[in-house]
Amino acid sequence: MSQKRFDALLFDAGGVFVVPDHIALGDALGHRPNSLDGHRAHYYALSALERDALSNKAKDADGIEHLDWSVYRGAWAKAIGDSAPDTVEDRLRRVWTALLWRARIEESVAALWKLFNRKVPIGVVSNASGQIEGILATQGICQVGAGAGVPVSVVSDSHVVGFAKPDPRVFEPALAVLAAQGITDGSRIGYIGDSFINDVAGAAAAGLVPLHLDPYGLYDDLGHERIQSLHDLLDWV
Repeated sequence: MSQKRFDALLFDAGGVFVVPDHIALGDALGHRPNSLDGHRAHYYALSALERDALSNKAKDADGIEHLDWSVYRGAWAKAIGDSAPDTVEDRLRRVWTALLWRARIEESVAALWKLFNRKVPIGVVSNASGQIEGILATQGICQVGAGAGVPVSVVSDSHVVGFAKPDPRVFEPALAVLAAQGITDGSRIGYIGDSFINDVAGAAAAGLVPLHLDPYGLYDDLGHERIQSLHDLLDWV
């Protein structure tokens, strides 16, 4: 039997519970990938974005939102098999918005329900534009209190908080909520995100345990702790 490792879990939203809408992006490119292809494309594109930044020593202290997202868009299109790279950026930029992050990751939602049923304190801390709490609720993923999704303790949006990952101050409102529940030891709080630059670095700076969601093994060489699925967390709570 696995030893209980965490007293609470905090999650990123994008890349953990939602990815960009593959239908909207596919329509912009002239064809529709299926949901699995859209899921895989996100992680390959994010890895390309972060690898480009790290290899060029261009990692911005303000996080991946300040990097060149044309790299992400080009890699996303390549991952779904787009054959016209010269026009990808123009076509995808026309539909690019924070509201695209709305396609549910069903495996993650199923795992979240299992964690809730084990009475694990859960929260969300996301770099967003003020929209993420509404998207998570509308998509039936999670919300504070009663609703269609999993009840969670807190949903914290960087736009509302005023700080964004990897700045550790973005975690303060969520950690205050957990502290009110008697959970104060950061070494017993896991933070799960899909970004090495934002999530691993931000959680570590906040004194939490970063767990990188890397379902396709794209960050094998960097030496930090990774999981393939949120179901992996069930062994530690």
